[in-house]
This record gives sequence, structure tokens and C-alpha cells, in this order.
Amino acid sequence: MEFHANTFEEIAQMSQKHGKEMFQKGDKAHLQAMSKMRDLMQSEDGTAKWMESKRKEFEAKPNKK
Repeated sequence: MEFHANTFEEIAQMSQKHGKEMFQKGDKAHLQAMSKMRDLMQSEDGTAKWMESKRKEFEAKPNKK
């Protein structure tokens, strides 16, 4: 699935909504990804570093929406 948005915040919101939907469906691939995210969040600054890398990745894209 590919998301399109004008801001990183919009993309983050879409991703979170999609993740919740896939969690409710019990989608195995998404559950595995969520497990990795939980592990990442155990680090003091792991989540912040991951979010910043995703923000930079989004900002580098030429056509945001």
C-alpha cells in the first residue's frame, strides 16, 4: 500500500490508521512489523530517531501528493 499526502503529519496519521486496521484484522506481516516497532520503542531515543529518519525520507520526495 502506498500513501500520498502533503505533510509528514498526514502520512503519519494515515499510517497509524492503517496499522490499527491491520492489527484488528490480525494481519501477520503487520503484526510482525508492530513487534519490531515495540522493540525500537524500548530504546530511550529509538522512536525519535526512527521518526526523524522517516520525516527526512518524506521531505526528500519530489512529489508529496
